[in-house]
Amino acid sequence: MKLLILGATGPTGRELVAQALQAGHEVAALARDPAKITAAVEVIRGDATDGAAVAGASRGRDAVLSALGTGKSFRGDVVSRAAANLVAANVRRLLFVSAFGVGESFSEAAWQQRFFFRTLLRSIYADKAKADDTIRASNAEWTIVRPVMLTNRPRTGAYRIFEHVRPSGFPKVSRADVADFMIRELNERKWIRKTVVITT
Repeated sequence: MKLLILGATGPTGRELVAQALQAGHEVAALARDPAKITAAVEVIRGDATDGAAVAGASRGRDAVLSALGTGKSFRGDVVSRAAANLVAANVRRLLFVSAFGVGESFSEAAWQQRFFFRTLLRSIYADKAKADDTIRASNAEWTIVRPVMLTNRPRTGAYRIFEHVRPSGFPKVSRADVADFMIRELNERKWIRKTVVITT
């Protein structure tokens, strides 16, 4: 497939790029700083908050995979603006990384998790919730992926997917396993127009 990856310079995005290439896909990445991408992919200079850039980069792609985040910042509207641009660009197949605790999944989190979600992560999660709502109201074949706490551990393939789950404590999942699920879902198409939680 011809894929466009957003957030390719981040830790989850780098896993998506690597695994997409391993799976034999034709990969392009939209990045503000192309020098940060060292993988053998087509690099398109641009910002995901720029509607024209997103429309141009996504044209002719079979799917767009987004692992956009706010980096070390606890504020910002990058994710929701990018989601609106993707919808406006009429992306056909969209796999979008959100987070467990966003939207209706907040009520399914343990009380310890909810404390962090409504304090430290409040602004980020509000932006992600806006993005999720924008995508779910679209006509795209979307899959929203809400991982629990992310780690940089290796890919295991030993993860579970739920539409609704009430995990206890602070469960974790590796970025590599999140990428594994997203690349597999491109072909398996089990979770189209579904919002899913991924955990170990």
